[in-house]
Amino acid sequence: MRAVETRWIALYVLATPMVVLLLTAIAVVTPAGRAAVGINPGARSFTEILFAYASCMANNGLALGGLDANNLFYNTTTKVAMLAGRYGLAALALITAGRFAAQRRVVASSGPLPIDTPTFGVLLLGTILLAGTISFLPALAMGPIVEFLQQ
Repeated sequence: MRAVETRWIALYVLATPMVVLLLTAIAVVTPAGRAAVGINPGARSFTEILFAYASCMANNGLALGGLDANNLFYNTTTKVAMLAGRYGLAALALITAGRFAAQRRVVASSGPLPIDTPTFGVLLLGTILLAGTISFLPALAMGPIVEFLQQ
């Protein structure tokens, strides 16, 4: 694997947090995004907005009960998240797969980390959990923590 493939993989891993957090930021600062916050104004509404975009990016399209997402602003921006989640990630995966398919085979040696061992599996799972945790946990926890501190 060369540096170019590593960049494509990094872009694939970071695409979901970039899209979700960017759309959440737009929704939080615009009047149209804040207007849909219903029964839970305040810190919890941030978590509801973030959940709606993360759900759409995962092609579920769910929203929590306190967010009235059936308006022009949220219908448009959740479509953007859903398209990015479905077609954007698929395009990045296909580009990366094409780059790997175009490479020639390398003779196995003791140099690179073998990918058919439990060590590689543990490292890969740890990387996935760490990337997901540092991408979304601070933002998701911010709503409940701020709400608790306001009481």
